[in-house]
This record gives sequence, C-alpha cells and structure tokens, in this order.
Amino acid sequence: MAKRAFISLNYDNKARLKDLLVGQAKNPETPFEIADWPIKTAWPNWRAEARRRVKAAGLVIVLCGQNTHPVGVAEELRIAEEEGVPYFLLAGYKTGSAKPSTATASDKLFTWTWDNLKALVGGPR
Repeated sequence: MAKRAFISLNYDNKARLKDLLVGQAKNPETPFEIADWPIKTAWPNWRAEARRRVKAAGLVIVLCGQNTHPVGVAEELRIAEEEGVPYFLLAGYKTGSAKPSTATASDKLFTWTWDNLKALVGGPR
C-alpha cells in the first residue's frame, strides 16, 4: 500500500514544484500518494488544522526552494517533529534551495531524483 504524503512548501513561490511532484506521484511505481491538502492562507485555527492533516497523512515531504522560510512551512515541519511523523527535506532546485528555519542541524537536504524520492519515502532518511 502506498504511503500518503503531506506536501509542505511555500505556495506563494513554489506551487510549480508541487505540480511536478504530483506529476511524479502518478507514476505507477510511485510508493506514495499525495494528500493534496494545502493550507494556503492563515485563519484562526490553521495550526490545529495543519496538525490534523500532517498526522492523517503520516509522512511529510518538505519541498525546499530559495524561499522556504514562511511561517507555515516552519510550523508544518515543527508539527511533524512534535507528532513523530516522518519527514524529509527535498531540494526543489539544483542550487539555492534552503532548509526551513525549524529544520534541525541533522536534517539533510536531499537532491530530488526519482531514485532518492522512492528511497526516502520507503525508509531511511
């Protein structure tokens, strides 16, 4: 059974990256499905809703670009850490991709390749 993945990214600047990942998820050999539950704007209880969505997905893929510092991305990563939900950071670009502010020093920023993506979803990070 494919794992369900919550995608965390800066929607104002990186929506195209999400489109590319959604396209890859359509490959019949993909070991994950996208839980397409974006939180594009803040509202009074958005953190509680983000927590519910992260927990329901069970895996968080953080798409990192040059501007991976919005509060929402940082908070979604913090929630994954607090809830013990596995996550990994995926570099959206060959150069210039940055970790979110809540990433730990040990969080690696992985190169986005098909082989890496399959391996990262399947286990060791």
